[in-house]
Amino acid sequence: MQPLDIDDGFDVHAHRDGLKLLKQGADSWHLSNPDDEYACPACGRAFDRLFVSAEPTVTFNSAPNGPICLARTDGELLVLTHESR
Repeated sequence: MQPLDIDDGFDVHAHRDGLKLLKQGADSWHLSNPDDEYACPACGRAFDRLFVSAEPTVTFNSAPNGPICLARTDGELLVLTHESR
């Protein structure tokens, strides 16, 4: 498992082999990490879902069943969720 590289920002196209696009908006992406290809940049564990947003505000209608990690680049906020295992 390799770490999700966000040192120079997050490029969804650079990670397209290991991440699956679930939904794309104008300034956001919702992705899954189905084969645990990437490790969370915040905690180092495999993550289940990744939400990337360049929008100034975001509202979530539900919470995951496990921990949530946040990571920030210069232009985006990354929200990574982990299932309780």
